Amino acid sequence: MPLIVLLLAVAFAASPLWVPGFGGFDADQFPVPQIDPPVQPKGYAFAIWGVIYLWLIVGAGFGLWKRRTAPEWTAMRLPLALSLAGGAVWLPVAVRSPVWATVLIWVMLITALWALWRAPRTDAWAAAWPVGLYAGWLSAASCVAIGLLLAGYGVLEQGPAAWIMVSVAIALAWAVQWSLGHAPTYGIAVIWALVAIAFQNSFAGVGLLALAGGAALISPTLRAARASS
Repeated sequence: MPLIVLLLAVAFAASPLWVPGFGGFDADQFPVPQIDPPVQPKGYAFAIWGVIYLWLIVGAGFGLWKRRTAPEWTAMRLPLALSLAGGAVWLPVAVRSPVWATVLIWVMLITALWALWRAPRTDAWAAAWPVGLYAGWLSAASCVAIGLLLAGYGVLEQGPAAWIMVSVAIALAWAVQWSLGHAPTYGIAVIWALVAIAFQNSFAGVGLLALAGGAALISPTLRAARASS
């Protein structure tokens, strides 16, 4: 299993090579084209994937090299492998179907949170922290995906869809970070996404909600950081 996790982390990181130039769902992939949707973070925020990919590979490599038989690492590996397997095929799915991509990203999120809860507190830099950053970004991205579907399929206008799903992202992230009590990288990733949503909306409307949500996450994130030190 340690080797499988490492191979899946590498496959996940390599997946953009299979779908070069992917910059998110195309506006015309939806019945109601989504042009500059307010629920979506500013483009610069997606650079966090580079950090996530690299850190997951480094952590998995350390786990294989130094903690291959460590019992405290065992519980995390199966759910993490499931999440990474979903991530490795997410981009090819996304270019074909936003609906199935949204289903898949929620599967990735649930299994990533499962892995995060089982991650050892020892060697946190290689286990809980990279998984936390990954799960935190997925928490925001999963809510963004549903917001896009709600507006893209005409269930709601863009504005209400953004207000609802940004609120859900904030509530979910606050509950996870507070109850988790460690792995502050989870909260950091969500704050990064929320600030990028605020930039996307020029700090007005739902952007103010995102900014307030990011501020609300500072307290449980700092609490987690103190517990991890």
